Amino acid sequence: MELEFGARSDVGCVRENNEDSYRVVPDLNLFVLSDGMGGLECGEVASRMAVDTVVEHCRKGQENPSIPLTGPRIEGVSETTNRLASAIRVANGAVNSAAQQNSTGRPMGATVVVVQFADERMSLAHVGDSRAYRLRGDDFEQLTRDHSFVAEQMRQGRMTAQEADSSKLHNVLIRALGVDPEVEVDASEELVLEGDTVLLCSDGLTRELTDSQIAAVLRETEEADEAAKRLVDLAKQAGGGDNITAIVLRPGEKPVGALGRVGRLGKWIKDSAERHRR
Repeated sequence: MELEFGARSDVGCVRENNEDSYRVVPDLNLFVLSDGMGGLECGEVASRMAVDTVVEHCRKGQENPSIPLTGPRIEGVSETTNRLASAIRVANGAVNSAAQQNSTGRPMGATVVVVQFADERMSLAHVGDSRAYRLRGDDFEQLTRDHSFVAEQMRQGRMTAQEADSSKLHNVLIRALGVDPEVEVDASEELVLEGDTVLLCSDGLTRELTDSQIAAVLRETEEADEAAKRLVDLAKQAGGGDNITAIVLRPGEKPVGALGRVGRLGKWIKDSAERHRR
């Protein structure tokens, strides 16, 4: 499956360091985003560990499908989706072990959202409140469910949307990587249609921009990389109170030859390296 993609991450206007991490792995059609918790270097370590562990586990599973899954098999979904859930469980164990050995005494944890495309389907798994969205025509839909106190209160009818918007408890998660030795992973599959746009993002984006603002950028911006840049820039202009990361994915668009893919990937790697040096 051909994929056009773009990604941006920015420290924002308030934080001193970027606790968001992401990885794009074009040869696996795999995309991972994590938002670290714990402040200072703890959050950075946790998010980087999360994305690296997920990618490593998925790559090993691709090379050797007989490698056992970690945790219970999820019925009704593909091996690819089960491998993503397994990868997140392995990442949870790694972050939890690091947190136990953390000499600073600060808590350490992370959110994670990961997608992988195969055979006209998208596998999706996540823990925490980093999100996946899909724009399909005029329909902009959140595909993940926030594992946060505020979101849970809304689902139970104990808090209105207006109350949730003004709540000071947005940072309180009810599920995250590293908090406990084991974690429950939400996993699902979606059929991919021509013209779909998928967005992965940290909460630094969604706290500054409304769904309608995000959808408008995705709808109006032709290039995936430019769409990711515009979303991050707009979130900074709106306040940039947290780190901001966006990965924009467009399956099945603009097929290119091998040389085109290599050139585009090389440019993206170069641009990404330059951004991380700033």
